[in-house]
Amino acid sequence: MTNTQLATASLDDIVFDGRNRLYGAYQLRALYQRHVTRALVIATAIFALLLVFPLAAQWLKDRTPVAAPKLDDGHVLMAPPLDPKVLPPPPVETQPAPPPARTVLPSIRFTPPVVAPDPQVTEEVPDQTALQNARISTVTVEGKDDPGVLEEPLEAVEGPKTVGDAVDTKVYVSVEQMPELPGGGGQAAIVAAIQKSARYPGPALSNGIEGKVYASFTVNPKGEVTDVKIVRGLGYGLDEEAMRAIKALPKFIPGRQNGREVSVSFTVPVTFKIQ
Repeated sequence: MTNTQLATASLDDIVFDGRNRLYGAYQLRALYQRHVTRALVIATAIFALLLVFPLAAQWLKDRTPVAAPKLDDGHVLMAPPLDPKVLPPPPVETQPAPPPARTVLPSIRFTPPVVAPDPQVTEEVPDQTALQNARISTVTVEGKDDPGVLEEPLEAVEGPKTVGDAVDTKVYVSVEQMPELPGGGGQAAIVAAIQKSARYPGPALSNGIEGKVYASFTVNPKGEVTDVKIVRGLGYGLDEEAMRAIKALPKFIPGRQNGREVSVSFTVPVTFKIQ
């Protein structure tokens, strides 16, 4: 190589000067630096992605809106509709107190003064000391001088021994102690028991009918379910199934008002939903 060529030649040109460059070694050495640079850039990019990806994922997760949880309305309890004419509690029947006994005082017959000769006087005039604790009357009656001693009181008419002896045939919507199932739980347990007993009728299932059937029933003083009615139905056998599930409820603990067992009316929703 000339001096001019050496000034601009690379190390590979100098090494392979006068040698065969066609068998591949020259090309490998010439492209080595380029391959190293490309590999370094790719490795740096992959490493940067591995660092950035978790941070980006966490950032996106924090900004993602949280969806509201889906509520299962299968056991949603609806309060019974308020009756504008809510029956007031029954009045407590009280027996009037017997009249107070009267004090029996001795009475002395009043004798009008009549001027007459001594032989004609037939009645002795009472002494003034005897009149102090006696009342004046037309006849003389023997009584008791002690004013603290009273006559025998009038015999009281016997009434109901307890408030519960009176019969109450009214049907209430709300009472002091509402009827409950043997396991307790209030109205939520009643609706849950009805939902558990209800089965989806075939006609409603084949036609895709969903919704709520509103039914009413009465728990009598013995805890029995009576007077089952459909307030708002859906048809397709759903109304009949809701009535059947209500009639299958176990015996209730009766409701109480003023210490006695009374009848209480309920209005509940029975939900039918195709899962």
